[in-house]
Amino acid sequence: MDSSFDFDTVLGDAQRKEALTDWGPGEFEGPLRVLLDDYARADLNTIGVHILRSGLVHSLRMRLRTQEWIRRHPEILAERVAAPIVVVGMMRSGTTLVQRLLAADPRFVCAYGWEVVEVAPKLDYQFGAAADPRIAISEAREAKSRELAPDLFAIHPMYAREAEEEIVFLADAFLSHVPESGAHLPYYRSWLDEQDFSPAYDYLHRMLQFIGWQKRQQGLQAQRWVLKSPAHLGYLDLLRARFPDLHIVHMHRDPRTTIASGASLNATLHAMHADTVDVQRVGAQWLQRMGWTNDRAMSTRDGWASETGGEAAVVTDIGFDDAVADPIGQVARVYDAIGLPLDAAAEDAMRAWLRERPREAARPPYGLANYGLRPEQVDERFTLYHKRFGQHIGGTAHA
Repeated sequence: MDSSFDFDTVLGDAQRKEALTDWGPGEFEGPLRVLLDDYARADLNTIGVHILRSGLVHSLRMRLRTQEWIRRHPEILAERVAAPIVVVGMMRSGTTLVQRLLAADPRFVCAYGWEVVEVAPKLDYQFGAAADPRIAISEAREAKSRELAPDLFAIHPMYAREAEEEIVFLADAFLSHVPESGAHLPYYRSWLDEQDFSPAYDYLHRMLQFIGWQKRQQGLQAQRWVLKSPAHLGYLDLLRARFPDLHIVHMHRDPRTTIASGASLNATLHAMHADTVDVQRVGAQWLQRMGWTNDRAMSTRDGWASETGGEAAVVTDIGFDDAVADPIGQVARVYDAIGLPLDAAAEDAMRAWLRERPREAARPPYGLANYGLRPEQVDERFTLYHKRFGQHIGGTAHA
C-alpha cells in the first residue's frame, strides 16, 4: 500500500501549509479514511499519486481556511441561499449551456471557475483593495490545462471566468463520485452507495454562504443562485431537503450519447493517473453508475409527483435538442415555472453570452464500442428512462 495516502500525514500537511488546525463542523474524517485506503491500494503511477494526493490536501486546506474566515466573520453563516435554480442531468445533456444562460441574468448569481478552484482567499486578502489574485491564478491554471492536458480540456473545459458547477464542494466533503471517475476504487465506490450524503450537502450550503458573503464584500448583491451539477441527479431528495425552495431544471439526452461521453472523460482521467487503464471496465462502471443515478432520480420524482402541486412545481424538463435549437425559448420556460419575468436586460445578456461564449475545441473521437458497450445494452438499462422522458429526447425509443 502506498504510504503517500496515510491519513494523519495528509491532514498534517494541510494544517502545516495553512498554519491552522480547526476543521470546523461536519464529519469528514470517516469518508476521507475510506477514500485514502482505497487510493493506497489503487494501481496509480507516480504522477497520479501526486495529482490525487495534492487534490486532497488542497481540499483540506480550503476547509481550514474557510473555517478561519468564518471564525473571524461569523455573519457568513447568516447568508441566505434562497430559492436556487439547480440544473441537473447526465453529462453532455446541455446542463452547462442552460446554467450559463441563466447565470447571464444580472439578477442571478453563480460560482465562477476561479471561485470554485480556490473558494477561500488567503487570510490577509483585503476585499475591494485590488483585483482578486485568485482570478489570475485560475486563468494560469486554465492555460496550463490547455497546454498539458488538451484531451481532458477538450472533453471537460473549465474556464476561470465562466459559471462553473459546484461538484468540487461535494468532493471536498469526501462524499462524492468524483474519485471513482479518475481511478479504480472498488471499495470506496461500493461503500458510497450505502452512505448518507447529507454532510456533503451541508458543506455545499456552507460554501455557497461563504461565496455569497465574499460577493457582498466586493459590492455585488447576491440574489437568486444558479447551480449546476450532474452529480445532484442521484441525490435530488437531499438537494431539496437542504434547499427546500429550489427549482430544478432536468436536462435530457439520448443515453447512447451521454454514456459514451462520460466513459470518454473517465477513461481520460484514469489515464492521467495510471499507466494501464481497463477501458471496458471504465465503460461498464459508468453505465452502472448512470443507471443507478437515473433510477434514484426517477424514484424521487415519483414521490414529488404525489405531493400537492405535483412535481411540475419543482422541476422543468428540457431536452438537449430543444435547448440547442431554441436556447432562449427553453430558458423562458424556466422563468415561467418560477414566476419571474424574462425581462429585456436578461434576454440581452443571454444573447450576448451566446455570441461571445468560449468556442470549445473538437473532442477526441469516441463511441460506445471504445468502452466495450453496445447500443442495445444501453437501451436496455435505460428502458424506464426512455419510457418516462422519451418526449424530451426526441421520442427516441430505439428498436
